[in-house]
Amino acid sequence: MEMEEHYSTTAAGGGGASEIKSVSQSVTDRKVDGFEESAATTKFDSVNKVGEEEKPDQNDERKGRKFENYKVIPELTLVLIGDTNSIELGSNNILLDYDAQTSQFSLKLYDLCGRYISVINLLGLKSPEKFPVNQGIHAFLLLLPNALHNNHYSSGLQWLEKAFGKRSLSYVLTVVTHKSDENCESALTDLKANSSFTEKRYHTCTRSMTDGSEIIALLEKIDVMVSENDPHCYSGLMSDETKEQEEDLDPISTETKTDPSVKETDVKTDENKLKESVKIYEENKTFETLFDRLHLQDKLQQTLSLADFLKISPAVEQDHETSEKDLAHTFLQRLMMLDYRARYIPVKQSRAEMSQSETDPVLEISDTEDDDFDALFSSSVDSDHSKQTHVHPMDVQMAVYHCSDSFLKQNMVTKLSQCQYALPLLVPDPNTMDIECPLWTFRQIINTWKITQTKDNSNIVTMKNMPICKAETPMVSFSRLGSLSVSKSQLMNTLINDRHSTFFHRNCPGSTKSRHLMDGVAEIAWYCPAGKPNDAFTDCTAFCNLHGDALLTEKQRDILTEKSSVNVVLLPTLEKGDKSWAVISDLLKSPKPLICLITDNDCGAVQMKEGKYRIGLKDRSQADVSENLKRIIGEILSGPHQSFQLETMADVSEIRVDEDDKVCQKGKSAALNIVNLLQEMDVSKIKDQFLPCQGELWHKWCRINKELYHLKGNIEEEKCRKKHELIQIRQKQCSASCSLLMKLFIENLSSLPTTEKQYFLKWTQILIDALSTDDLSSILQSYDEKWSEVLDLKKKHDKSDLLKIKQSELEKISNKLQSATFGLEHIFREMGQIYEAHKALNQTDWSKYPELAAELMISGHPMELMDGDAGHVPLTWISSLLDEVIRKLGDQRVFVLSVLGVQSSGKSTMLNAMFGLQFAVSAGRCTKGAFMQLVKVSEEMKKDFQFDYVLVVDTEGLRALELAGNTNLHRDNELATFVVGLGNMTLINIFGENPADMQDVLQIVVQAFMRMKKVKVSPSCVFVHQNVTDIAAAEKNMDGKRRLQEKLDQMTKLAAKEEVCDAEGFSDVIAFDVQKDVKYFAQLWEGSPPMAPPNPGYSECIQDLKNFILSKASQSAGMTLSHFKTKIQDLWNALMNEHFVFSFKNTLEIAVYRKLEVQYGNWTWNLRSNMLTIENQLHTRVENGDIDKVEVSFLNKEISKTYEEIRNNLTTYFEEKREKEMLVQWRGRFEQKIKEFHDELVKGAKRKLEEVLQQKKACKKLDAQKTEFERNLLQKSKELAHQLKDKVEDEEELEKQFKSVWSHWVNELTADTKPIEDINLEEDQFNVLKELGIEWTYVSESKSSGRYRNISSIGDYRDYVSFTKHQDHGDTNQQSQVNQMGKFEQGKQYLLNQAARLKHYMTGYLQHEDQQLIRSLTENVEAQCINAIKSKPVATRGYSPTYVQEMAKSVKEKVTEFDSKWKYTLKKEFTVDLILYVFHRADSWLLESHKNYKMNNDAVTYLESKKTQYYNIFRSFCKGSSSAVVFAELICEKLKVSIVKAACNKAAIDLAGEMRSNFPAFNGNRLNLEKHVLKSLAEKEDFNGFITYIHHPRNHVETFIKEEVNKYIFTDHKDKALNILKKNVEDMCKLVSQALFTATDKVKTKEGDIDMWLQQFSSLLKNDLTFETICSQNFSDINNFDFFKEEIDKGLKISNIPPGHEEFREKPHKFLIDQLCNCCWVKCPFCSAVCTNTIKDHSPEDHSVLFHRSTSVNGVHYRNSVELCVEFCTTNVASTGSFYPRGDSEEVIPFKLYRTAGKGFQDWSITPDGSNLKYWKWFVFEFQTELVNHYKLKFEGLGKIPDDWAKCTKEQAIQSLDEMYKM
Repeated sequence: MEMEEHYSTTAAGGGGASEIKSVSQSVTDRKVDGFEESAATTKFDSVNKVGEEEKPDQNDERKGRKFENYKVIPELTLVLIGDTNSIELGSNNILLDYDAQTSQFSLKLYDLCGRYISVINLLGLKSPEKFPVNQGIHAFLLLLPNALHNNHYSSGLQWLEKAFGKRSLSYVLTVVTHKSDENCESALTDLKANSSFTEKRYHTCTRSMTDGSEIIALLEKIDVMVSENDPHCYSGLMSDETKEQEEDLDPISTETKTDPSVKETDVKTDENKLKESVKIYEENKTFETLFDRLHLQDKLQQTLSLADFLKISPAVEQDHETSEKDLAHTFLQRLMMLDYRARYIPVKQSRAEMSQSETDPVLEISDTEDDDFDALFSSSVDSDHSKQTHVHPMDVQMAVYHCSDSFLKQNMVTKLSQCQYALPLLVPDPNTMDIECPLWTFRQIINTWKITQTKDNSNIVTMKNMPICKAETPMVSFSRLGSLSVSKSQLMNTLINDRHSTFFHRNCPGSTKSRHLMDGVAEIAWYCPAGKPNDAFTDCTAFCNLHGDALLTEKQRDILTEKSSVNVVLLPTLEKGDKSWAVISDLLKSPKPLICLITDNDCGAVQMKEGKYRIGLKDRSQADVSENLKRIIGEILSGPHQSFQLETMADVSEIRVDEDDKVCQKGKSAALNIVNLLQEMDVSKIKDQFLPCQGELWHKWCRINKELYHLKGNIEEEKCRKKHELIQIRQKQCSASCSLLMKLFIENLSSLPTTEKQYFLKWTQILIDALSTDDLSSILQSYDEKWSEVLDLKKKHDKSDLLKIKQSELEKISNKLQSATFGLEHIFREMGQIYEAHKALNQTDWSKYPELAAELMISGHPMELMDGDAGHVPLTWISSLLDEVIRKLGDQRVFVLSVLGVQSSGKSTMLNAMFGLQFAVSAGRCTKGAFMQLVKVSEEMKKDFQFDYVLVVDTEGLRALELAGNTNLHRDNELATFVVGLGNMTLINIFGENPADMQDVLQIVVQAFMRMKKVKVSPSCVFVHQNVTDIAAAEKNMDGKRRLQEKLDQMTKLAAKEEVCDAEGFSDVIAFDVQKDVKYFAQLWEGSPPMAPPNPGYSECIQDLKNFILSKASQSAGMTLSHFKTKIQDLWNALMNEHFVFSFKNTLEIAVYRKLEVQYGNWTWNLRSNMLTIENQLHTRVENGDIDKVEVSFLNKEISKTYEEIRNNLTTYFEEKREKEMLVQWRGRFEQKIKEFHDELVKGAKRKLEEVLQQKKACKKLDAQKTEFERNLLQKSKELAHQLKDKVEDEEELEKQFKSVWSHWVNELTADTKPIEDINLEEDQFNVLKELGIEWTYVSESKSSGRYRNISSIGDYRDYVSFTKHQDHGDTNQQSQVNQMGKFEQGKQYLLNQAARLKHYMTGYLQHEDQQLIRSLTENVEAQCINAIKSKPVATRGYSPTYVQEMAKSVKEKVTEFDSKWKYTLKKEFTVDLILYVFHRADSWLLESHKNYKMNNDAVTYLESKKTQYYNIFRSFCKGSSSAVVFAELICEKLKVSIVKAACNKAAIDLAGEMRSNFPAFNGNRLNLEKHVLKSLAEKEDFNGFITYIHHPRNHVETFIKEEVNKYIFTDHKDKALNILKKNVEDMCKLVSQALFTATDKVKTKEGDIDMWLQQFSSLLKNDLTFETICSQNFSDINNFDFFKEEIDKGLKISNIPPGHEEFREKPHKFLIDQLCNCCWVKCPFCSAVCTNTIKDHSPEDHSVLFHRSTSVNGVHYRNSVELCVEFCTTNVASTGSFYPRGDSEEVIPFKLYRTAGKGFQDWSITPDGSNLKYWKWFVFEFQTELVNHYKLKFEGLGKIPDDWAKCTKEQAIQSLDEMYKM
C-alpha cells in the first residue's frame, strides 16, 4: 500500500509489558550504525501494515526499501493525534520520518537513538472507526500548535476518548509545537487551567522537529510515563459507546480545513488502512491463540534456529502421547529422524478436556417407541461447539515453519522432501497475508529419476540427478472453487503415491475442521519415475496443490495458473453469476490445458474442446477418477507444454521471494564471485587450477613423508634429503597458494557477519554442486557400466587381457571421478594445505586460517580429518584447528563416536537422521576420507553426562568402489585402526544379513580392535545391521547374532596370528555382549525408491540406537579436546609405520604418567624428609644414651601420620583428577610403590640408627673414661690457675704455661691406653699387589702416567687386548651392529664377511660389542668392590689391610673369569689399571671411615680435641672468675657446639627440601633432571663430562647434583642458606633458654644443688641436642642459680656460624641424590640413552626415553669397519635395515622387529620419530674430532655426518631440550 507524501503510517507494535529504556542510555550504549543481532531476529505485527520488512542499513539509500527477513518488535509505539498544522513535514523531520513511508518503524529515530520506535500518524483524522489495537500503544502524542493549544487540547482529548476509550487518556502526552522564532512559555500556564492536564506529561518543540535534543527530551518523558503506567502500554478495542456526530469529534480547525496542503484523500488513505486492519484482526487473534497453544509465541520474535535442534536433547518417545506445548518440538525432532509419522503425533488431553470427555451427554426421554425414534434424530442435546479441538497437524507444521529461521526452514523442507511430503511453495504471512515463495528452502533438495523414452520401438531409460530448483518439469496445479465434499489432496495423492499421503487431507489421522495456517498455502511435490513400466508418468512431474478456496486466494491462483502446464480445478456445477463463474470463464479462454472436476456431476471424462476436459466425480470411485486423470495428464504432457522451473518463481512480481533478503543476497553475491571464476571450465580441471596445494604437490608430500618411515641405504643422509624435498614442496605450495578463488573465499569467511557467512557457505556449496552435477552423473553412469563389465568377467573367471584392459579403464574412470568431485570440503582442504605450507616455513601470518575453520566447526560444520584422496591426516592443520577450538570453547570433554562400514551402506544417512549431521549422503558424493563434527549436549542433558559434546567421526566406506584395484586392504586397515583408536565408541555399520558379505569388513574391524588392545586403548563397539527384512523376528535375530559371534571369533583367531596376540574369541579383545551390542535396522525405504518414503521402523531404530549410544556414553567421561588432538597425532604417527603396535606412542598417556611421576616424587620426598627429621631426633637421643634399641614398630608409628596423609592424597589424586580413567591402570602399582618406599625408609632408618647404636657401644670404653678425664683435667686446670694467679698477667705467658703441662697431663691420663695409629693405604696396596705377583713396573708406569684413573671412561680398549689367543674370531660379537647389506647370502657372502672380520681383528680393531663388554666389566667390578668395601665395619671396628687384599683378589678373579669366556685376552696392564682404579675409588671412603673411628675411639685424639676448651677454663680461673662463671663458660662452649651441630643437621634437610621444591632441576621427574644435566653439559662444552655422562650416567648425575647443591648453598643462594641456618640456631637457642629457665626455677623451688640443676637441664634438652656429660664435682660451691643462668644466657650468643659442610652429619646433596637417583638407569641397547622413568623397578612398563641419540655417541660402528654409525635409534626402527642382536650368531633382526631380539631389547619401547633431537646432532658435529680420537673410529663413508647437522647451533640444541620436555 502506497502512502501519500504528507502522511506516514508505520507499524504499530510492541505488546504487553515492553522493556523501557531511557533514550539517553540508548544513545550512548547502543550502536547506531546497524542493528543488534538479537533484535534483528525478532518479529512484530503492525496495526496498519504487518509483515516482514528490511533491516535498516545506514549506509544504503533507505527510501522505499523493504526490511528483508527481519521481524522486529518496536520498543515504543507512538500514535500522533491532533492538528496537522502542528507539524511541518519534510525529509529532515525526525519524529515523522519522511523517508519511512513503507517502513514499520522510524529510521530517523533509530539513527538518533538506536531504538526501534513505531510511529502511527493519525493527525487530522476526522471519523473514528472501530479501531482494533492488537498490540500495545505506549503513548498518544497530542500535537497542538502554539496559540491554538487551548481549543485543540479539549477537542483532542474528546476525540481520543471516543476513538480509543476512556482508558487511553492515561497514555496522553501533550506536545505544543511552535515556529523556530516563537516563544510558547504561556502555553504551559494556559493548559494548567485544565483539570486533566499534567505538567510532567507536557513538552514543547519546534514544528519542523529537526532538533535531535528536543526529540531525545521528548522520548525521555515518554519513557518516564510508560514506566509509571500500569500496564505500560494501552491495548484493547475502541469503546462501543454510541457514536457522536463526526463534527463533534473533528479536532481539525477551520484554518486546517481550508489549508490546501492537506488532501482529503490522504486522510482517507489512513482510514482505509484501518478498515483493512479490522478484517485481519480476528484472524490475528486466532493465530496468536494457536501459537500460544504450541508454546511458540516467543519464537515469533526470536526464531527457532537449526542449532536448537542439532544438539543432544532428551529422547522423543515414539508411541507416547505428546502434550500440546511439546508438539512443535516433537514434530521437528521426529522429522529430523526421517519419521514421516511426525505429522500424526497423538496429543495428550489436558485434565479439563479429559474430564469433559470422560462422560457423554445424557438425553432424558420417555420409554415409548416414538420417543426413542425422536431421540435418535434429535439435535436438542447441547453440544459444546465452543470446545477447543486439538491442533490440526498441518497447523503444527506451518507454525513451526513460520517460527523458524531460514536455515531451519531449509533443513525442515529437505526432511519433508525425504519423507515424500509436499513442500510449501507459496506461503501467506499469517499476519499480513503477503505471499512469500520460500525458494531458499528448496536449494538442498536433489532428486533422482529415470526418464523413459521410446525410440525405434524400444524404451531408452536415462537417469537424471539434479537440484530440484533447476529441474525443468511440467507442473500440474490443483485448486478448488468453493467448499466441496471431495478431498482434492487425497485425489492428488493417488496420482503420486497411492500408498502415502504426500498431501495432507481431511481423512488423515489427526485432521480437524479447524485449520488456520493452510488456507492460501500452495504446496508442491514431484513425481519421480523409476524407469519402470508401471510408472504413472514417464518424466518427472510437479504437482501443485492450492489449499483453501481459490476464490479467496486470487493472487496465488493467478500465479499457479500462469506457471502451470496443466490446471485442474475442482468445483460444483455453476450458475451464471456465481462468484466462480468469472474464474472458470478466464480459465476456459486461456490456452492452458484445463481439467475441470465437477463434484456434483456423474459424467465421465469428456474433452470439451482442445485442451479442455471435464470429469464428473459424483458416484465415481477415486481409483477410476485417478486413472482418468493420469491418462489425460499423460496425453497432455506427451505433447508440447509449458515447463516449470522453481527458480523462475523469483521473477514473479506479486510475491516476495525469501532469497531476496539482503543477507541471503549478500551471501549469494559473495559465492557467485567465487563460482563465476569456475564457469565454462572442465570440472576435473578446477582443482588443479584453483586448488593447487592439495593436488600433486600434496600427494607427493604425503608419499615422501611416508617414505621417511621406510628408509633404506644411508639412513640419516636419506632422511635429510627427504626432509629437504618436503620443505621444497612446501615452498612450492606457498608460491601456488594465492589463487583468486582462495583469496575471495578467505576474505568472505573473514569479513562476513555470522548469518551472511552461513548463507555464503551454503550458496557456495549449492553453486559448486550445480557445476559438477551433470559431469558426475555421466561419469558415475560410465563407472557403473564398466564396473558391471568387470564383474561379469570375474564371474566367468576370465583371466584374459580383456579383464586387465577393463580394470585399467575402470581405474581411469575412477581417477576422473576423483578429479571431477569438487565441493566445499576441497576448499577447506586447500585452506589446510596453505596453512601447513606456511607453518612449515615458519611464516606466522596465516593463523587466521585455523581460527576461521574452528568457528565453523563450533557452529556444527563438518571438518575433514583425513584427506581421503591422499590417504593422509594433515596433522599440523588439524592440531592448530583443534587448538583454536580449545581456545574458543575451553578444553571441553567430548565423547568421540566413530563410524565404520562398507561404502553406500547408509552410514552418513544414519548419522544425518540420528544427530542431524550434515555429512554428504548421495551415492555420487560419498564421504571421502574421515570427517569430524561437533554435536553439543543440551543444557538439560548435561546433568546426565560427563562431557559437553559428542564428536562424530564419519568415514569413507571400507572397500570403496573408487579404490577398487588399488591396495585398498592396507588403506582399509589403516582407516579402521585410525577411527577405532580415536573413538570412545565405534559404530560398525553392516549392510544386509549375509555373513559372507561382511567377512572382509569384520576382519578389518577385529584387527583394528586387537591393535587397540595391544596398545592399551579400550573403545567400545556397537554393530548395526542395516536393511534387515524382518527386524521383529526374534528367532531370526538370535540366529543372526549367533552367526555374527561365530564370524567375529573366527576373524579374531585369524587376526591374532597376524598381530601375534593371544586371543581365542572377540570378547578376549574387547568387552562385547552380542545380545546388547548388536542392533538390527529396518530397510530405509518403505517401498521402492525414488517415490518411497522412509520406513517408520527405520526412524524407530534410529531413536533406539541413539538412546543406546547415549546410555553407554553416560558411563564414559569421554576425553578432552586436547586428548583427542594428541590421540590423532599418536595414532597417525604409529600408522605411518608398518608395525602399528610397536610404533604407537600414547602421548597423552605419557604426559599423564609424567605428571604422576612428579607427584610420586613429591609424595616420596614428603615421606623421606619426615623420616630424616625422625632420624635426626632419634640420632640425638641415641648419642645422649636415652635409647639403646630402635624398633620398626616405633618408626612406623612416628611416620604414620605423614604416611596416611600421602595415602589419602594418592587416593584423591587417582579418583578426582580429570584423567582418572587413564590413571587407574597405574593406581595399584603406585600404591604398592609408596608402601615399598615407606617400608624401605623405615628399614633404612632402623639400619642407620642401629649403626649409631653399635658405634656408641664400640665407644663405650672411651665414653666411660671421658668423665674421669674431664674431672681430672678440670681439677688440674683449676690447681694450675691457683698457682699462677696474680703471677702471670701476660696472655702469651699463660698459654705457654698451659701448653707446657698439657702434654704431661694427656700422657698421664692415657698411660694405660694404646693409641690408634693412622693407616698407610699406599703401603698396604703395594704389599697386596706384590703378593698377587704383579710386577712393580706395571704399577709404576700406570701410576706415573695416571692412566688407571681413566679406565672406566676411555673410548677404545684395544690397547688392553691381545688378539693372539685365537685367530678365528668370527663369532665374538655380543652387542648390536648395523648391517646395511640386509640378509646375508649363503656360501660365498658368508665367507667374505668372515674374512673381513678376521682382517679387522688382525689389524688391531676391536668390535663395538667387545668394547661394550670390557666397559661393562669395568663398571661391574668397580661397583661390586666399592659395595663390598662399604659393607666393612671400618667406622666401628677400624681398618684392616685384608680389606684391600680382598678387593684386589676380587678384581683379578673377575678379569680371569672374563678372559675364559671370550676368544681374546686382556693384558696384564688392564688388570693392574683396574685394581689401581678400584683402590683409587675406595681410598677416600677408607680414610674418612678410619678417621671417624679414631675420633670416636682414641683417647689421645679425644683429649687433644679438648685442649682449647680447658685452656679457656684455666684462663678464667687465672682471672679470678668464680665457679659459676667458669662453669657457665664450660656449659656454653659445649652448648654452642651442640646447637650448631643440631642446626646444621636440620638445615641439611631444610636446604634439601628447599632445593627439591624450588630448584628447577630437582623439582620434577627424572626427565626434568635429565634435561638440566644435558643443558649443563652443553653450556660447559666439556667433552670429558659428556663421556662420563654417556658411559656412567649415574656417576655424572650424582656429581651434577652435588655441584648444583654446593653452588646453591655457597654461591648463588648463600644468603638464603645462611638465613635457614641462622633460624635453626635461633630456634635451638630458644629451646636452651626455655630449658635454662625451667631447670633454674625447679632447682630454686626444690632448693637443689648444681648436680640437680645439671640433671634437670640435660633431661630437658636430651631430645634436641647432644649434650656431653659434664662433671660438676669441681663446682659444688655454686648456689646463686639466677646469676649462673644469666651467665649462660650471656655466653650463648652464637655469632660465627660455620660456612661449610663440616658440621653437616649428612650432606644436603646426599639426601637429594638418594631421592633423585633412586630411579631407572637401564640403557638403550642401541644408543645407551638412559631410561627416564622416575621409578626404579617400573615393570611391566617398558623402558623408554623421550629422545634417543645418534648411536655414534656410544661408539657404535658398522661391522668390520671403522665407520661410526650416525643414525638415531628412532630412525632405525622405521627403516628397512637390520642388526645383529648377538655377537655369537650371524642372525640378523630387522630394526622394525627389534623387540623380537630377546633380552635387553624386548622391554624397550623405541617409537619411530623423525624429529630427532637437535641436541645430539649439535654434539656429534661439534665434538666430531674428540669422538674420533676417543673411539679411534671415523665419520666417513656410511658414517659421514649429514650436512644439515652443521646448521644446529648450541642455542638450538639447548632450546630443543625445552621442546623435548614440553612434548
